Amino acid sequence: MREITVAIVQMKPKMGELEENLLKMSEMIGKIAAKQTVDLIVFPELITSGCELGVRFTELAQRIPGQIVNLISQRANEYGVYIAFGMASKEKVESVLYNSAVLVGPDGELLEVYNKIHLRGEERMAFREGYKMSVAETEIGTIGMMLGYDLAYPEVARALTLEGAEIICVLANWEASQIDEWKAYTRARAYENSCFVIAVNRVGEDVTLTFGGESMLIGPRGEIYASLADETNPETGEPLEGFAVARIDIDQVRKFREEFQFIQTRQPTTYRTLVRKY
Repeated sequence: MREITVAIVQMKPKMGELEENLLKMSEMIGKIAAKQTVDLIVFPELITSGCELGVRFTELAQRIPGQIVNLISQRANEYGVYIAFGMASKEKVESVLYNSAVLVGPDGELLEVYNKIHLRGEERMAFREGYKMSVAETEIGTIGMMLGYDLAYPEVARALTLEGAEIICVLANWEASQIDEWKAYTRARAYENSCFVIAVNRVGEDVTLTFGGESMLIGPRGEIYASLADETNPETGEPLEGFAVARIDIDQVRKFREEFQFIQTRQPTTYRTLVRKY
């Protein structure tokens, strides 16, 4: 068995306050590691900055590697853990910004950067679309990442699976009004690809958007290993910050892929319409 321990973090960033959000992330990492040994900690999308920042993303975005990545890498090295988190990043050309997911390793090394491909609404005014998907082969398994609205496109999870992903981390800012979609998509992607889906969604409000939480860790047969669905304010019902930890066996991915043959029985030559421009 290849067993690993995963922590999912449901958090509310303070909009535009990088230092405060990074401090909060550091405290959360320390709190989780103090309770038990963990292999992987996953934070939500744009957790270092918040979501509805418009042109302010130009001043808050950072290069990768840079100050933000270096700080989280230090925490990863300090506790010997893999950490995935979301941030706004920029290229050498200052005007080119991306909504990015970053994976750092337990030695503090930068392992993978993914730039969100499927932008939605006002994101299109702030960020440029990413153009590639890739996975990171690590000692705890092969990890792929996606961001928010990417989840609605089964092609993303399938492409990561065909690249070898055993674990797909979904870092999201998913709205509370559409949380039923979130719950349906996350389990569907796990079932379709016989993989673990670590789906982490933020909570709280920015300017006009309210986010729905319901972070969860889902197994290859749709089983819920950990969930923060019950972390709610008893008076208002609003989702709260928190974290949950679960131990999973990565060998189940191979077991169920061999049993159900979802990947092996594909017929790619019949799927040509999938890559046709609409």
